[in-house]
Amino acid sequence: MATLAVKLQPGAAMDRIDGWDVDASGRPVLKVRVRARPVDREANDALVRFLAKSLGLPKSTVALARGGQSRLKMIALDGLDDAALLARIEQRLSHA
Repeated sequence: MATLAVKLQPGAAMDRIDGWDVDASGRPVLKVRVRARPVDREANDALVRFLAKSLGLPKSTVALARGGQSRLKMIALDGLDDAALLARIEQRLSHA
């Protein structure tokens, strides 16, 4: 199972992956924007759906592990290891 740190921006004009950033402790985080607002878990649900679609994974394999009320999220991705996850993200970023 792979894990992915995500910095989420809800209420954006479009759903998209903006690339990599670092958090306050220097860890890499993926910057993602979603159109959904942070009301009633809508933005979190939109993030899970968008990541699953963008990375070519079934929605059932992508879950919010931590950060339900925070902009910094930890996403768990079942069926991938960290290297395979990074390869899919880099492929997605190179075709964006």
